[in-house]
Amino acid sequence: MANQVKVYRAIHHLTQADLAYKLGVTRQTIIAIESGRYSPSLNLAHKMAKIFKVTIEKLFFSQL
Repeated sequence: MANQVKVYRAIHHLTQADLAYKLGVTRQTIIAIESGRYSPSLNLAHKMAKIFKVTIEKLFFSQL
């Protein structure tokens, strides 16, 4: 799944480890999400969108 997680993470000056800590997941989970190998649950996607102050659609479906 194409997403903008890496872009928004950079905009907010967060490392993968920082974001993982805020979400309560591992850094490997963030790597997998950013590379499109893992689609987060709706709950996790909502938490990410809240951290970045964007909609889930903007974070995960902006490539459409």
